[in-house]
Amino acid sequence: MAEEIIVPDGVSKTDKYEVLILQLRSLVESEADTIANMANISAVLKEIFGFFWVGFYIVKDEQLVLGPFQGPVACTRIRYGKGVCGTAWKEQRAIIVPDVDEFPGHIACSSLSRSEIVVPVFHHGKVVAVLDVDSEFLNYFNETDEKYLSEIAELIKF
Repeated sequence: MAEEIIVPDGVSKTDKYEVLILQLRSLVESEADTIANMANISAVLKEIFGFFWVGFYIVKDEQLVLGPFQGPVACTRIRYGKGVCGTAWKEQRAIIVPDVDEFPGHIACSSLSRSEIVVPVFHHGKVVAVLDVDSEFLNYFNETDEKYLSEIAELIKF
């Protein structure tokens, strides 16, 4: 079933997230497939916020493997503890990177990415995936993004 996500123009980032989460919750509750929900969440975040890249990496065989995403071609596999995604997985916490060039060990899937936020997805207290969002602008993400992207990550059911 196709859904239309409606977020008013000219509202704050917080208000966008608030409206979006209500609609995303309804969207994912009507679909049991995790991959389908990751795909729709990626598409909605890209469409509403215009992020450079947004998607999921899924833990498989002790590495992160590229899952559903929106944006340019991406790195396919990331090792535990490597780059921003692997570090968020290892440390089991969200990481905001204002300037990716200053993050030790940053994996540059695209030279156009300038800042990044990665939020873990948990299942039974264990990281099973990460939500990765990149911007082509420096210092693009803040605590508001962390709060709401963490709530969105909680919508993913394994």
